[in-house]
Amino acid sequence: MASRAAGRLRVAPRALARRFLRMQRRERPAAPRRILVAHHLLLGDTLMLTPLLAKLRMLHRDAEIVMTVQRTIAPLYAGRPYGVEAIAYEPRDSRTLDALLDGGGFDLAIVPGDNRYAWLAAAAGARWIVAHDGDRPGFKSWPVDERKPFPRLPTAWGDAVAQLADGPPPQAYRPTDWPAPHWAPFHAPAGDYCVIHVGAGTPLRRWSPERWLAVAEELARRGMEVVWSAGRGEESEVGAADSLGRFRSYAGKLDLPQLWHLVKGARLFLSGDTGVAHLGRVVGTPAVTLYGPGSPRLFGPGEFWRDSPCRTVATDPFPCRDQRVIFKREIEWVRRCQRTLAECPAPRCLHSIGITDVTRAAQELLELPR
Repeated sequence: MASRAAGRLRVAPRALARRFLRMQRRERPAAPRRILVAHHLLLGDTLMLTPLLAKLRMLHRDAEIVMTVQRTIAPLYAGRPYGVEAIAYEPRDSRTLDALLDGGGFDLAIVPGDNRYAWLAAAAGARWIVAHDGDRPGFKSWPVDERKPFPRLPTAWGDAVAQLADGPPPQAYRPTDWPAPHWAPFHAPAGDYCVIHVGAGTPLRRWSPERWLAVAEELARRGMEVVWSAGRGEESEVGAADSLGRFRSYAGKLDLPQLWHLVKGARLFLSGDTGVAHLGRVVGTPAVTLYGPGSPRLFGPGEFWRDSPCRTVATDPFPCRDQRVIFKREIEWVRRCQRTLAECPAPRCLHSIGITDVTRAAQELLELPR
């Protein structure tokens, strides 16, 4: 496995020299011309940054906006939604730093989530860095010029991140705001179909296979073609749900742009609370999302996605969804669960969701006008 050391050896000295050794005067830019959004978030968290991108574009119509993303996610941004240029960045591959460190600097940098990327922003020549307060340990926030408090009232995380930029909230999302990425052709379903994504990064976010099969059978009885989806290495999740192969499976066969088009063409999209769930909101497909350990309030549609045709299904509140930490910040109103399998052998919160709960939400969306 590649090491982060090479990248740190390039970032830390540059950041120290530009932020501390030169002691240059720093002040908030009134009209930034170049803006950096610096992070290394997973797919779902990255897609939830969309309200921030929309707000930055609304406030700074002519600015150049650059955002770092994981290499596998970058193709989704090829169409430059909100005019944003996505740069692939991998902490374990120091070569991905070249475009940032040699790019001529930035007037403003926003650091969502983990404040360690404030050091990356400083190394890239950002003259004013904004992030949420309260990250731990404190040295991660040393380069930050403006530390903003996390919202005191319950707020979707995407909306909270957008508040890092001063000004009114952005307009509600429209699927036309995000140009579709280029995709390699594949054999997609024809006619009305629904996608059920059964994969997730942890077993604690996976609904039971027999319940997914029951939902699939009910949708098939209503005349829908059902197809399965899961990521590479998650093919067994589909096999557990549909051992007889009754429904077509795309598990492990599609890259993200292809999955975009599969979900975009669907009449309905169902999944657990995983990164791919947020793809349904981006493409505008009616979507049902099941929440177990995750917070439907924190990671649900919020204000920015308020017009999205989606339903969240959860038992909320749930007694052991009681942890209050997000990105190492303890927030009074947050209620989520980040326990491991050693601490929680089975997700009672997710298993409390019944088949009828999901089919009812699906039927509500199918009845919406096209």
